[in-house]
Amino acid sequence: MERLRRKIDDYLVEWKNSDNKMPLIIKGARQIGKTNAIRYFGENNYKVYIEINFAFMKHFKSIFKDGFMPDDIIKNISLKMPEVEIIPNDTLIFFDEMQECVSAATSLKAFREDGRYDVICSGSLMGINYKEIESNSVGNKIDYIMRSMDFEEFLWAKGYKDSQIEDMYSCMKELKPLSQVMYDVMLNNFRDYMIVGGMPNIVSTFIKNNNFSGILKMQEQILLDYEEDITKYAGGLDKTKILSAYRKIPVFLGNENKKFQVSKIKDGARNREYVGVVEWLGNAGIVNACYSLDQLSLPLKGNYNTDNYRLYFADTGLLIGSLEEEAQNDLRNNENFNTYKGAIYENIIGDMLVKEGYDLYFYKDDHKRIEMDFFIRDTNSLIPVEVKANDNSTPSLNNLIDSNNYKEIKYGIKLCNKNIGFNGKFYTFPYFLTFLLKRFLKEKDNK
Repeated sequence: MERLRRKIDDYLVEWKNSDNKMPLIIKGARQIGKTNAIRYFGENNYKVYIEINFAFMKHFKSIFKDGFMPDDIIKNISLKMPEVEIIPNDTLIFFDEMQECVSAATSLKAFREDGRYDVICSGSLMGINYKEIESNSVGNKIDYIMRSMDFEEFLWAKGYKDSQIEDMYSCMKELKPLSQVMYDVMLNNFRDYMIVGGMPNIVSTFIKNNNFSGILKMQEQILLDYEEDITKYAGGLDKTKILSAYRKIPVFLGNENKKFQVSKIKDGARNREYVGVVEWLGNAGIVNACYSLDQLSLPLKGNYNTDNYRLYFADTGLLIGSLEEEAQNDLRNNENFNTYKGAIYENIIGDMLVKEGYDLYFYKDDHKRIEMDFFIRDTNSLIPVEVKANDNSTPSLNNLIDSNNYKEIKYGIKLCNKNIGFNGKFYTFPYFLTFLLKRFLKEKDNK
């Protein structure tokens, strides 16, 4: 099967051709395709590509024993790889699993100042090693956060062309309904994506088999691998707390309010004891945290409650894989995504928004009977985003837009199983167009 096209491919080429480029650290959860993407880039864009995996090639840790100057490091690599001719200005060095060798991070400043060799690093940047790597390389590298495949990459994997995606965007931009054929086909693709998720190996297996056979076992294995990572890399944090929080995510998402409640993980537990836990899971690329807004005003970043949050899986396929067997069978056989109290739709929309570059925020006011799943923004407006498992009425969305109390809310967005439309107050888009939302809002802003 052909290699899966990824958005990082274009980014890496831009990085290579940029002026004053710095070493690059690619962050992200395991099995999202980091190594594959870097290897493909290196082999196709340089005369010399050197890949050093410090987890499997432990003897290469000694390449830094003579210091951190590039000439010394290159000399030591050549001693260990005498068959490779390292060419200045046309060599990419890839340090993989760099959490196993913090010295690699220390060398980045010298590589940046020298400028003759391009360097990319990657690995499971978690716990104490993550912080040590950050302190050793600050100011001398660029960070790129890579995530599992988004819906557009999933469509590429299925064989869809950029022109077909542009056709969808044209309808969105002109607020013209999609044709019934396009709508039905894309909704089916989206439902497949909800179950499969965006892990490249799982996507490849699904496309090769053209069914869900073997998918669940692969998802369950990744979930177990994450537990192993927690045990291995949690460092000074309480590993038991992290594991307990991680395992409880599907339970809380199944509740009506979906709030992550520390007190229900362990008797007497307090939020402040778990602040580092949420941060750790986020840094590991395992979860997307969605924080409650204290008040509905801009800016969003300085206006949320760190003690009131929801945790979503950073890949919806893994949420499906974490459910009990009966729920999984219902989803796969009957496509009954409504059974989990809307959590699956919220999880995937949250993940799509994060992959578009948004942070996640929600709002709930029981007195005013207002609840909103997400908030994003354009240049001047605060935008409520409502996710509907069905095409139900939207009293909260209407109240927020109609009220004089929220001056910065000028319009809203409703994501549901319904075609493109605008009623003068909020835009309606089918779920699967969420991956085009940032582009839509940016071009709308620039009109």
